[in-house]
Amino acid sequence: MGGLIIGADGLSRTPWATRDPLLQEYYDKEWGMPVRDERGLFERLSLEAFQSGLSWLTILRKRPAFRQAFADFDPDQVAAFTETDVARLMADAGIVRNRRKIEATINNAAAVLRLRRKMGLVKLIYSFTPPRTPAPESMAEVPSMSEESREMAKALKNEGFSFVGPTTCFALMEAIGMVDTHLVGSHRRGASGVWPS
Repeated sequence: MGGLIIGADGLSRTPWATRDPLLQEYYDKEWGMPVRDERGLFERLSLEAFQSGLSWLTILRKRPAFRQAFADFDPDQVAAFTETDVARLMADAGIVRNRRKIEATINNAAAVLRLRRKMGLVKLIYSFTPPRTPAPESMAEVPSMSEESREMAKALKNEGFSFVGPTTCFALMEAIGMVDTHLVGSHRRGASGVWPS
């Protein structure tokens, strides 16, 4: 199950990052880097939910359309979406047209607003930072969830979020550097600054 792949540029990468130029650019510049603002976390949580059952490449290709359709993932604007907006989104071929996921995104925006009266989304998400990160040497060693991602999913659901299971939460943790699942030896291992390479 896939170890490192050395690219034409001589850099070692996790196998999934070598399948398409867009994936490689995302891997090299964005994946695994800390995101500590509310809008950024809401966007990533939303896109991870839309990715469920699909490839991440599909979501990356549609991300510009998602941002346009969902008001650049401004929680205040998305929380105010109405059934008219749901109909608009269901007719938008640029995004993933899944009513349950669309409605969950609107619902989750409202949950983000409610969280502001407590700890806020950023503090809640990062409260589940684990004491250590995996150090996988092959894709077979990369976990799909953790105790922290299960606890995060439970906490988010308790705050009214939906479409936030432990696998989605773990993917979010990977995407924002809360865990470092770059394979050992990848040129990106440790790039987040959160964990040593």
